[in-house]
Amino acid sequence: MNRDVIIHQGPGIAALAERLAELRSSAAARIVGLTGSVAAGKTTLARDVADALNPPLSVETVSTDGFLFPNAVLEPQGLLMRKGFPETYDRAGFNRALVSIRQGAADFPAHSHDIYDIDPALTRSVQLPDMLILEGLGFQPPTRPERPDGEPDVLVYLDASEADLEYWYVERFVGFWNAARTDPTSFYAQWLHMSETELRAFAKTVWDGVNLPNLHDHIHPLKAHADIVVHKARDHTVEIAEDRIS
Repeated sequence: MNRDVIIHQGPGIAALAERLAELRSSAAARIVGLTGSVAAGKTTLARDVADALNPPLSVETVSTDGFLFPNAVLEPQGLLMRKGFPETYDRAGFNRALVSIRQGAADFPAHSHDIYDIDPALTRSVQLPDMLILEGLGFQPPTRPERPDGEPDVLVYLDASEADLEYWYVERFVGFWNAARTDPTSFYAQWLHMSETELRAFAKTVWDGVNLPNLHDHIHPLKAHADIVVHKARDHTVEIAEDRIS
C-alpha cells in the first residue's frame, strides 16, 4: 500500500514530463535518477511523471530502496537505524542492475515499509522500457561527465524546505502507525502503545537524529550535481527550479 504524500497533477508535472520526453528523444535520458530527502514525495512524483508520459512512451518506475542491505546484514553492524545512509546500500548490486537493464532486462529487489525489510516476494523482473525512472536514495555524485552504464543518464533532485520535509515525515510516520492497528506484523506495531502525541514527538526525534543529518551530509549535496532541480511546496505542487542541461 502506497502511503507516500500526494503530489497534485498540474503544470509542474506536465513541464517535467515534457522535458524528460524531450531528453529521451535525443537519447540523453533512458534512465532517470530521482532523488531528494526522505518524505519529499519521490515515489509519487515518479509515478505521476510516468503517468504523464505513458503513453506514448513506455515508462517503468523502480525504487532504490530495494538495494538497501537486508536487516540481517544491517543489524549486526549497528546500521538498522541508519537506513538510507550511503553505507546501507548495496552499491555493487545497484550498478549491476543498471548495467543489466541497459542490456535488456534486470531483476529489481524491493523493500517493504510494512515489514521494514527487503521482501523477496516483491522482486520485479523489468524489461528495458523507453524510460526507467529510478527513485530514492543511494545515489552518488557522477563519477565523470560521460556517465557509465551503472549510473543514471539524468539526475533529478526533488527539493523542499526542511520545515515541510519534517512535517511530511511525521505525517507519514503517523500514517504507518495508524495502519499497523489492523496489521500486527507491521514494523510500526511496536509503537501502538504510544499516544499519538507521544508518537509524533518520537517521530520528530527520529527525523532530527537520523533523517536530517542524512539530508545535510549525503542527500542535499547531490542537488549541486543534479541536471534538473524540482521544487515542491507545502501544498504538494511542483515546478522546475533549475534545468542545467544545455
